[in-house]
Amino acid sequence: MPQNPTEQYRQAQLESSAHTYNPHQLIQLLFEGALERIAKAKGHLQRKETVEKCEQTSKAIDIIIGLQTSLKRPEGGEIADNLYELYRYMLEQLTLANGINDPEKYDEVTRLLKIIKEGWDGIEEEAKAIFESSSQNPNDPR
Repeated sequence: MPQNPTEQYRQAQLESSAHTYNPHQLIQLLFEGALERIAKAKGHLQRKETVEKCEQTSKAIDIIIGLQTSLKRPEGGEIADNLYELYRYMLEQLTLANGINDPEKYDEVTRLLKIIKEGWDGIEEEAKAIFESSSQNPNDPR
């Protein structure tokens, strides 16, 4: 299904500016995108717009899969393992929410994502320092 012109423009802007974001900011964008898609899916559910609900749920699922596969396992240790399992749970809940039209399951995933996003947003300064120091590596050939 083709996107409307506004959505096409927004997507083009995001893609063209993605190279200016550091990895921390890209993850923030993924959280925001997943939350936006879930909210849209729930709205479509309430309006009984099945096709649109399924499309938005599928997009949210794709984003969460991206978050899950971006985890550094086993280097990330217990935190990465726990996040992996939490994302797996969210994927199950979104699949159920979509299949049985359960708005509470959308709400649960939204709540969980917001908690993780708040934690991620809270480490922004630490992440910025890490990314800046790694880009100033004297062994870096740039």
